[in-house]
Amino acid sequence: MKRYLVGGAVRDALLGRAVTERDWVVVGATPDEMIAAGYKPVGRDFPVFLDPETKDETALARTERKSGRGYHGFVMDASPLVTLEEDLRRRDLTVNAMAQDEDGRIIDPYGGRRDLESRTLRHVSESFAEDPVRILRLARFHARYAARGFVVADETMTLMRSMVAAGEADHLVAERVWKETERAMLESEKPSVFFEDLEACGALARVMPEVAALRGVPQRADYHPEVDTLTHTLMCVDAAVRHDFGLAVRVSALLHDLGKAATPSPEWPSHRQHEERGLPLVAQFCERLRVPNQYRDLALAVTRDHLNVHRATELRPNTLLGLLDRLGAFKKSGEFFEQALQSCLCDARGRLGLEQSDYPAVDYLRAARAAALKIQAAEVMRDGHTGPAVSEQITLRREQALRQWKAGRLG
Repeated sequence: MKRYLVGGAVRDALLGRAVTERDWVVVGATPDEMIAAGYKPVGRDFPVFLDPETKDETALARTERKSGRGYHGFVMDASPLVTLEEDLRRRDLTVNAMAQDEDGRIIDPYGGRRDLESRTLRHVSESFAEDPVRILRLARFHARYAARGFVVADETMTLMRSMVAAGEADHLVAERVWKETERAMLESEKPSVFFEDLEACGALARVMPEVAALRGVPQRADYHPEVDTLTHTLMCVDAAVRHDFGLAVRVSALLHDLGKAATPSPEWPSHRQHEERGLPLVAQFCERLRVPNQYRDLALAVTRDHLNVHRATELRPNTLLGLLDRLGAFKKSGEFFEQALQSCLCDARGRLGLEQSDYPAVDYLRAARAAALKIQAAEVMRDGHTGPAVSEQITLRREQALRQWKAGRLG
């Protein structure tokens, strides 16, 4: 019975990155022997245990054989006869197929260290093609390490294209697609790489057709020097990461322009009404991938009103008040409002050459909100208004307050 450190902990240590999680593989043991040694079983699909002292995950060495379509179509063997090399061979990438023994010696049967040095993400074996989730995982790893110069090996990209052509990507379950997408947007300096890899192998059109449809849709070059709508969209997501905005903002940045793919091509490069056209596409995307409601709601709000935010300084008081209300400016925390402004900032700065451009709409709308919030229900009720008249008076007075505020700014 021998225990080895495996996977990401070995990879990150060799890269000089901080190791936050450690996974172990045990060779030559049975589940009963693991339990007798004090390990607590936690795995459902294959024998995984928690170390009694460190609580690190420890799995029995195993092999897997394809038996059907998709993520769950495997037959697993975790007998004590499975070798470490056999266990490492079933892993996805060579850089993840290294192990370290208890004396610190690196076991590297598939060239993982060589590929780390050459900054190459390469599949270990043809068994990579047996699990479509590996397409998502590779794209996520590439997005995480792209800033370090990592690239995908040509033969691995070719293999992923063949997987998509064979229909494997069609069997990806919604929860797993969203989970990998979520991690890519949270863990990467440039999540755009994740989506670009999925597009390059053809998987983006299968799992996110609404996003894939943006490729080749032109925009006006005077507003969008990058022209292509998908390029702009991915620049917006990268901008959200650059500004360290939360996941809700990153998701809304990804989805805010889906309606441009629905613009009739004779109208290109103009995209009138793309806001309204985008709303059902955002809803469809979020329902299919089971995106959490709070992210969906922000994406819908930004899709509907991002152009109004851009031209906020031109809006009349009643229109401005309606915009503030729709963006949640008068809710107690104001968090939704701030997230909407952040997303619109990403839209403005997700453009070629405009990554650091001024965006006065944010401060303008914050100041407008402060002016309108001076009118509160308690004041209206003290003036004798009750029932529905309270809400009506708040609206009237806030509109008047905004009119005076705007006049003061002009003056």
